[in-house]
Amino acid sequence: MNFELWHIVVIAMAVFATGVGIGVLIRRQLGKKSLEEAESKASSILRDAEHEAKNLRKEAWLEAKDIKLKSRSEFEAESQAKQKELHQLEKRLQAKEDNLDKKFNLIEKKEEEVQKADQSITDKKKHVEGLEKRYMEIVAEARKKLENLSGISAEEAKRQLSESMLDEAKQDAARGILEIEERAKEESAKKSKYIMATAMERMASDYVAERAISVIQLPGDEMKGRIIGREGRNIRALEAATGIDIVIDDTPEAVILSGFNPVRREVARIAIQNLIADGRIHPTRIEETVEKAEKEVNASIKEAGEQLCLELNVANVHPELIKLIGSLKYRYSFAQNVFEHTRQVAHIAGMMAAELGMDQAKAKRAGLLHDIGKAVSHEVEGSHALIGMEYAKKYREDPDIVHAIGAHHEDIDQNSPLDLVVDAADALSGARPGARREVLEAYVKRVEDLEKISQSFKGVSKAYAIQAGREIRVMVENDNVSDAEALVLSKDIAKKIEEDMTYPGQIKVTVIRETRATEYAK
Repeated sequence: MNFELWHIVVIAMAVFATGVGIGVLIRRQLGKKSLEEAESKASSILRDAEHEAKNLRKEAWLEAKDIKLKSRSEFEAESQAKQKELHQLEKRLQAKEDNLDKKFNLIEKKEEEVQKADQSITDKKKHVEGLEKRYMEIVAEARKKLENLSGISAEEAKRQLSESMLDEAKQDAARGILEIEERAKEESAKKSKYIMATAMERMASDYVAERAISVIQLPGDEMKGRIIGREGRNIRALEAATGIDIVIDDTPEAVILSGFNPVRREVARIAIQNLIADGRIHPTRIEETVEKAEKEVNASIKEAGEQLCLELNVANVHPELIKLIGSLKYRYSFAQNVFEHTRQVAHIAGMMAAELGMDQAKAKRAGLLHDIGKAVSHEVEGSHALIGMEYAKKYREDPDIVHAIGAHHEDIDQNSPLDLVVDAADALSGARPGARREVLEAYVKRVEDLEKISQSFKGVSKAYAIQAGREIRVMVENDNVSDAEALVLSKDIAKKIEEDMTYPGQIKVTVIRETRATEYAK
């Protein structure tokens, strides 16, 4: 049994070994076949790759050949162009060299000519020096003979000759000036008259009289006693609160407010009117009423400034400047209300700027602000033009406008057309007949100075100031002053007036020369 089992096992092992061997053999056969197939595929792929590589090398070689041929042709074309350009440049250089040679030859010829000319000049100079020497000798001899014959020295003759030549030169200059002025008048008279007439025609103004007092009408004379109060305490409280003198005299049913500050005078007027209407007049009530009146006046000042800015279409004005503008309605200059004067100047400046092709808005703004210094001149020392300029600069106005404000009375130099326009507009508004009232003494003194200055010139017989001192008429001696000298005399008198006098606007100087023939019938 065991033997059979072992035999079976041996047989099984043999069968297993045989199967394994057969399997190995079969596997080897299959592997060999697969390897052959793989080697066949690899050989095929390798052949394809070699064929493709040959094709690629051929294509690359052909492409490189094309590029080489193309580059060679481009290089040859570029080389030909460069050679052509170099050839042309060589031709131009050769032409320039030829021109330079010609110029050098000309220069050499010119130098030779200059040398010859120098030599000729030197010779002539020596000859002239000899002639000059001989001339001086002849002149000296002639001078001695003339001095002996005439009986006057050479210096005296020179003086007489220079005076004669100076008179002739003055007459020639006067005639020339007259001709130039005539031509200028022909060209400018029409245009200037049009500008001035247009500006004045389109501007209407109201006349406002200056007053240093305000009069308040009372409902009855018994109200005077209530205003004075017991032992004068009410009137003292009013004067202390307002800073204005209150005059109660024999004028029936009236109280007079006296003061040079028009704003305070207006506050006092409103306060007293409110106290009279209320009926309660005592120190405490007076202080409350005056404070309320101050607020009312300040509000009206601000409103007036804003309305004027709106009327002139001037925007972005600083609030402090608006207050200064508004307060001008309570100020007067030679009986002319400064607020109305400011309105006129702004309008006139704008119209003149429009006629002259300038910035109309800037001219109006400068005219609006030109007199703001008068609103603070009682508090700050100095010219109102310079004070206004500082305020405008402080509140960042345009530099041109700031300079025009300071220059409108020539406190600083006028260096722009805007300065002149504002100055002219100010003169048109302030210096027109009837616009302002002067103190009698100042007026008489100006008239006397005008006549005195005019009569100080040689040849003047009489001088008369007319047109309220706006014109001076000068009568000259016919025998001593010619027509041409009369023109020079008018200019000299005008210049002397400008240097020695201060006045608003302008003064016309008219020199009159006439020939009178008189005979008597006997």
